[in-house]
Amino acid sequence: MKFSVIFEAQLADPTVDREHQLFRDCVEQAVLAEEMGFDRIWAVEHHSLKWYAHMSAPEIFLTWVAARTSRIRVGHGVVCMPFRFNHPARVAERAATLDLLSGGRLDLGAGRGGTLQETSLCGVDKDRTTQEVEEALRIIGKAWEKEELEHHGPLLDIDPHPILPRPAQTPHPPLFLACSRTETLRQAAELGVGALVMGFAGPDAIADMRRVYDTAIADRTPERLVSSVVNDHFSVLCPTIVLDDRETARAIGIRGQRFFAQSIGHWYGGAGIPDEAVVDGTDEAAEMRKAAEQVVARLHEQQIPVRPNATATFNADHAYGTAADAIAYVERLRDAGADEIMCLIQMGTVPQAACLETLRQWGETVIPHFRRQE
Repeated sequence: MKFSVIFEAQLADPTVDREHQLFRDCVEQAVLAEEMGFDRIWAVEHHSLKWYAHMSAPEIFLTWVAARTSRIRVGHGVVCMPFRFNHPARVAERAATLDLLSGGRLDLGAGRGGTLQETSLCGVDKDRTTQEVEEALRIIGKAWEKEELEHHGPLLDIDPHPILPRPAQTPHPPLFLACSRTETLRQAAELGVGALVMGFAGPDAIADMRRVYDTAIADRTPERLVSSVVNDHFSVLCPTIVLDDRETARAIGIRGQRFFAQSIGHWYGGAGIPDEAVVDGTDEAAEMRKAAEQVVARLHEQQIPVRPNATATFNADHAYGTAADAIAYVERLRDAGADEIMCLIQMGTVPQAACLETLRQWGETVIPHFRRQE
């Protein structure tokens, strides 16, 4: 089983100075993750989603991290693949360059970037995003199979052109798809790409999702595959804060997850309220916090999806607590079918000290526990 860390670059109460420090903090966490024995880091791509994700240029962040490290893999979790976000030929060029410079350490995930806030920024047609993501994966999957790429698909025509440079990995870095719904799980399996399961749903729901993925793998046909290399890797999100004091860790983790749920709800059209004033002592800010707490409490009690039609619900049962608590939770994820534990530590209200200590506790206790079993 693999262990990774995912970076959203979330920020409550954003200012320019705090945003700049946030990126330095994320780099510090990524470098420490390598020292602590993690296998991979992932970086999301989102645009104009204030509070929720300030990681708009993950290729730059991943390149900087690759230059500061020597072993840990660097992953796009994910590139927004609709054509007006990123033309697939440009994705292939950038991915190959980073794979080459990192010594073959790149993993490449695809996603839709489907919020109205993002699609309106770049003029993306929301009704075509699923089709464009699939076609982009097909283009990238065959970009280096021959001397020149030629593609004539339902949405895009590319006459013969060489795609330069070629990646270090042959024929290309492993491909993944962001999966938060059963439909995307089936799509990933049918296309022969790994699943990045982004939800907060917990082990029971993860087991159900794994069954959907495996069933689709068993039923897929070769003509649906996007590459000659199949990747059936199943990576699942694991929100976590681990400290010596269980109650402190749970308070910090659930508070960070509450912020996450609020910002998701705001941008994805749900009921959440972004906690933009967490350090503001005004009556208005207090009322906003109170309303947000009530919203998330209702989500939790009624098992209402955080975002419409999502597989994930707001669920506070995660790897919050001591290292022993994290081990017990990871064992449940492993038994549910996880090939990779994708740690979500950097949530908008979590202090840097808690992020770093969580990485240390995983590296010193949690990961070695599972390595010994293997």
